[in-house]
Amino acid sequence: MAGIVGERIADYLEGHRNELLNTWMSRAIANQEDPYLEVIKTNGSMMIDVIIDSARGKATHMAALQELASKVSYERVQANVNISEFVYNVAVGRTALFSHIPKIDIPIQDLYPVFEGFNTLFDQFLYSAVHNYTDLKDQQLVEQSMFIEQLHEDKLTILGQMSSSFVHEFRNPLTSVIGFVHLLREKYPSLEYIDVLAKELDELKFRVTQFLLISKRGGDEPEKQWFRLGEIVHETLNFLYPVIVNSNVQVTSDLDESGTLFGYRSEFRQVLINIIMNSIDALAACSEKVICIQGYADNGHFIVDISNNGPAIPPNMISTIFEPFVSTKKLGTGIGLYLCRKIITGHGGTIECHSDEQKTTFHIVIPRKYVKSTT
Repeated sequence: MAGIVGERIADYLEGHRNELLNTWMSRAIANQEDPYLEVIKTNGSMMIDVIIDSARGKATHMAALQELASKVSYERVQANVNISEFVYNVAVGRTALFSHIPKIDIPIQDLYPVFEGFNTLFDQFLYSAVHNYTDLKDQQLVEQSMFIEQLHEDKLTILGQMSSSFVHEFRNPLTSVIGFVHLLREKYPSLEYIDVLAKELDELKFRVTQFLLISKRGGDEPEKQWFRLGEIVHETLNFLYPVIVNSNVQVTSDLDESGTLFGYRSEFRQVLINIIMNSIDALAACSEKVICIQGYADNGHFIVDISNNGPAIPPNMISTIFEPFVSTKKLGTGIGLYLCRKIITGHGGTIECHSDEQKTTFHIVIPRKYVKSTT
């Protein structure tokens, strides 16, 4: 833009800098809590410097423009404010500049190239600043995500260590009590409630042992074995029967009784307990409470669907529902479904959750190599 016209425009802008800057700032939007509030006017003045250098044809104006764009984008990220305010303020600055230029005594046909050049300048500045802002925000999100993942790993490690210590300290005296109860049952088989006590102690031992699943597999876990899923489902429903009755929940099951799976029997049982208990909690406010359990073979795989007619899980929760420490319940630990995913993926399978206004379904797929063919 160098030449007589460019020099005249540059001289005019130099002489009317404060007027132009004040017009710009009076129309700009600024968050009063912005830590860079006082810097906004300085940035506007620096942009005017770039415009003047461009009008004079200085080769350094593009480097100065990129440097200013980087500076502003960094400040917008640090301020943690909406980028839309910045975009609006750039548009206001462009309008303020174009409203001043016609005041110069220059023929309109000579001003067209000027408007074109300044438009390009503002476009490049806006593009560079927003591009840099997006890159910085993406980097910030990646760092935050890595921090959260590491925090979860640290919490799980600590929880696993605490659980392991708790289980070993608790299980030893519990085993002694169970042993004495069995001796009492042999010596006094007709003793009232002895069978109930023995059953409850066995269930307590089972529940305590599950804490080890948070960090590792229990040392006394038997080897993988073939077992019928139908048997596990019936055992689980019998175990949860008091809760099911007290919650007034109707449970229906439609199972391929011949379906035989290979894995850790107690872990599959824990998956069923966690999902059914979650379903019972989800049905608390429903007048009609129904849980449906289906198990069937499909192209060599085995599918297990556990559905309830409770309220829909919010879409933003579905994608994170199996993450550790994420819970839809106010007092939930966020560990139950995480363990379910850990167990199922540990057996080479997948678990998903689908939810709408009609029902919520946990869909489990056990791969072919873990399913015994019945043909």
